Amino acid sequence: MHGDARSRDRARRIRCRIGAKLRLTKHSDYALRALIYAACHEDRLVSTAEISAAFGISENHLGKIVHALGRAGLLEVRRGRGGGVRLARPASAISVGEVVRSTEPDFALVECFDREHDTCPITPACALIPPLRAAMAAFMAALDGFTLADVAGPNSQAKYRRLLRVLR
Repeated sequence: MHGDARSRDRARRIRCRIGAKLRLTKHSDYALRALIYAACHEDRLVSTAEISAAFGISENHLGKIVHALGRAGLLEVRRGRGGGVRLARPASAISVGEVVRSTEPDFALVECFDREHDTCPITPACALIPPLRAAMAAFMAALDGFTLADVAGPNSQAKYRRLLRVLR
């Protein structure tokens, strides 16, 4: 029995964590929503309360996201009475890939992508690494091919207005 447990433990250590899902964090999702909202209102400042109400996002949580977007140079943030946010650059100059890179904590699809925490014994010879890296590169290249202007252009804005009934 002791040998079986050792074999199972060894098998568990040998397997790379391939079950990871390629999914954006809520932070990135909400950041993209906030930027789309700001892109739809390029003519004025929008408040975090307004964005929060439109998407049903906690205003406190959204405040942290807006702050991070400001630090990343994606939003211009004005504090105080009459304050709000607006895009720091034209929507056509902000790629979706840039936003995702600035809001995602890492892109470690599998354990071996994170050298600091990699415990997989087959990493030096693993043939899965190149195709997974290629898949991640293709994903980011696809996101780089779209700007906020593409996802918040006039056609999209009309749809957003109907869906949110807040967008003015």
